[in-house]
Amino acid sequence: AHQGRRPHGRPGFPGLRRLGALAGHPGGRVPPRRRGRAAAEAFAEEGYHLILTCRRSIRELESLAKDLQKDYRISCQALAADMGCEADVAEVFSQIHRLDVLVNNAGCAHFGLLSDMTSQEWRRVMATNLDSCFYACRGAIPLMLQRHSGKILNISSVWGAQGASMEVAYSASKGGMNAFTKALAKELAPSNIQVNAIACGVIDTAMNSHLSPQDTEALRQEIPADRFGTPKEVARLILQTAKAPAYMTGQIITIEGAGIKIPRPGYTLLYQLIFVSPRTPSARTS
Repeated sequence: AHQGRRPHGRPGFPGLRRLGALAGHPGGRVPPRRRGRAAAEAFAEEGYHLILTCRRSIRELESLAKDLQKDYRISCQALAADMGCEADVAEVFSQIHRLDVLVNNAGCAHFGLLSDMTSQEWRRVMATNLDSCFYACRGAIPLMLQRHSGKILNISSVWGAQGASMEVAYSASKGGMNAFTKALAKELAPSNIQVNAIACGVIDTAMNSHLSPQDTEALRQEIPADRFGTPKEVARLILQTAKAPAYMTGQIITIEGAGIKIPRPGYTLLYQLIFVSPRTPSARTS
């Protein structure tokens, strides 16, 4: 089905020209400052038919799906699923019969000292960020092998390579995702399936809403580009990577505004400035 035409056939998006699955839209509201929403809009505008998942707030995601169908005349299905749960992911993929692009966007983080982190909190971060990637890719690969083509895009973080104080679990999970991406790309390259990751720096999303205005300003000053990235910029990069030549695979593509500047002598280190002052550890989802 081309953009502007309705798909034909039985439910489950059969016979569509391009189908993308954005796995793990975060729970809670689906505001404009969401990377997952921006990505869904970018793919819809390009004519992709979509399957979106979220762990919570399915009504909000269903509303977004209806808006995308109306605005771009594509098919869009919203499913409630915890992508860190093997059974939920299996149920999602039981409803998919063709898949061209998989975007693994599920993510959460935990702020606090590692010594204060519980085993349950650790497992939740790993399940959401890394297990979800494994479960979704395992479900997507057979569908892509049928057509001898496909794109897998894992949404990672610059902290996966650099590490972040007070975010050990998050950094470890994203580092694992980067290694997962490179290894799976080698495994699937002979089958014409490309696997890449987008490593995001500081993006202006609700994920950073826990920061005070002072912390936000201090963080902005540490970025050479002198601003946060936007969800739309990340979405455009995700779409461009999905359309990239097949020879581009196994890459960790960074979008970070030239990174975090190295503090000059006498300046407080960024994460000391923001996080070391006593505060209650918190969890966030992305």
